[in-house]
Amino acid sequence: MTVTQAFTQFANMVSRITGRAWTFIVCIALVAVWAATGPIFHYSDTWQLIINTSTTIITFLMVFLIQNTQNRDNAALQAKLDELIRISEAENRYIGIEKLTDTELEGILEEVEQHADVIEDSGTQSEPAAAARASRRKSATPKKKSSGRTNTRPRKRA
Repeated sequence: MTVTQAFTQFANMVSRITGRAWTFIVCIALVAVWAATGPIFHYSDTWQLIINTSTTIITFLMVFLIQNTQNRDNAALQAKLDELIRISEAENRYIGIEKLTDTELEGILEEVEQHADVIEDSGTQSEPAAAARASRRKSATPKKKSSGRTNTRPRKRA
């Protein structure tokens, strides 16, 4: 087994374990035990250093494990999407666009949206696609913030 394979197995195992509710409960219990021991250790610097050091180390290591898991998930998803594009009537030029710069991706997005507008104007766009585009347009326009109150009287400040 290579180092990469071993790390992948380890990262998968840790992500499965840390994503469970009981892991969160165990962490809460550990923090509660640590807090309860404060009076015993007179809230000393060493007592504080224990939680600070352990949480810093765990956070540092988890960042890399989470990033590894996300990278693999994203690569797998991208491969699946690329295969769907490849076997469909979609344009193959979209395969691998995730490697483009943000500016290049924005250009492609504008081109696709313009194409969708042309289809929409001709009336051939499906209802779900039209609804999704209308929803995106609404969310892109700034809205006035509403307090959600129906009463128009000013509130008294305390």
